[in-house]
Parts: sequence; structure tokens; C-alpha cells
Amino acid sequence: MKLTWFGGTTLRVQLGGKIVVVDAESAPPGIDRAELVSGADRAVQIAEIPYADPAGWRPKAPRGLDAEAPLEVIRIGAGALLVAIAGEPQLVVLGSAEPPRFGRWADGAVVVLTSGRENFVAEASVLLDIARPRLVAIAADEQTLDLAIEELSEHLDGAGLVSLEPGLAVEV
Repeated sequence: MKLTWFGGTTLRVQLGGKIVVVDAESAPPGIDRAELVSGADRAVQIAEIPYADPAGWRPKAPRGLDAEAPLEVIRIGAGALLVAIAGEPQLVVLGSAEPPRFGRWADGAVVVLTSGRENFVAEASVLLDIARPRLVAIAADEQTLDLAIEELSEHLDGAGLVSLEPGLAVEV
């Protein structure tokens, strides 16, 4: 999986041979939207994706040996998105709304936190107490990042923690 964050909830994600662009319309000034979505298999706006209850969600498996794994993109909360494809960890993008309920599938997931709101660190700590993600990627300003690293380190329990810089790709 390769993550490139551009600001806010705007991400370009490569996983399982597919490219998904999240919230290209909300990209910060200076980002060429046509270039951002170029070559993407799917471009989505979080607010426009159908909602599915994340507590009961289960990943889909390919239907046969030669079948292509289905790419699933579902909204799991007001500002939260789940991207899944067989053979890759699930990707959860959490925006500025309240975090969703997580199910067993969240163990081993990659979680991108994209908001610097006041209760950001507390919500991330609760997530880490409930689920065991593979990686937590923080896509926020420097002040929030410093606070998050300090506060979240005691809750990681084996999960990785990385910061995302606008325009720089991170390979997971």
C-alpha cells in the first residue's frame, strides 16, 4: 500500500494494484486536480459514498482462483471511509466527524487520522484501546502531530505510528 496525503482528507492510495483518490475536490490550492485523479481506478468523495455499518462489515474475497479481488469503498461514518481489497490491510480514513464504531476487521488495518480537532488525540487513544491496527498515520499540522506522538505512544501496543507530509508518499 502506498499513501500520498495532500491535505485535509485528500489522499491518493495505491493498494492491490488499484488507485483510489479520496476527496480530490477538496484538495488544497496549488494541487492540480486533473493530475491527482489521473490514472485512478476510482475517485471518491467521502460524503457521497453509501454508508455501511462498520461493526458488522466483513471483507469480500475473490470468487475464484483467477478472479480479480473486488475493491470496496464504503463510508463508515460522517467523515470516515473504509477502503478494502483482498490481500491488503484495510485502509480507514478518519476525517473531522466523530469516529465510527470498529469491528474485528480493524485489527491489522492502516488508519489515517486527518483532523486536528480538539478531541483528536482522545479519540485516537480510544481506537487503539479497541482495535489493534497495523499502522496509524497522522495527517495533521505539526502542533497536533507533536501532541499525538506524545499521547498515543503509550497506547500503540505494537502498532506503527508515522506522520504524513503533504505530497510525500509513504509505502506501508
